[in-house]
Amino acid sequence: MHTVSATVAGAVDPHVRLLADAVPDVTPEMPKDVDKPVQSLLNWTAGLGLAAAVLGGLLGWAAVAVGHNSERAALAARGKQAILWSLFGAGGIGVTAALVTTFYNMGK
Repeated sequence: MHTVSATVAGAVDPHVRLLADAVPDVTPEMPKDVDKPVQSLLNWTAGLGLAAAVLGGLLGWAAVAVGHNSERAALAARGKQAILWSLFGAGGIGVTAALVTTFYNMGK
């Protein structure tokens, strides 16, 4: 039977180590040789993703314009969907890039 006294006795045992006591006086740090390339890769990935989302939005607006002027309702409807999905994609890329960069910078 597991009791509180058994837990306290286990904590007094010199062979029991807590996770916080495993590495004393060490601060985690990202090596400088790794930091710059990873930061560049994250920036390029976010930039290219946002550029693709903008291009998708522009092509969506072009499809709306062509579909409206040529009386092709299906093309205009697909253009409107492309605009919405490019906005959702840009928002997702922005949020994901911010989260990844934030968690990456926490390790510095």
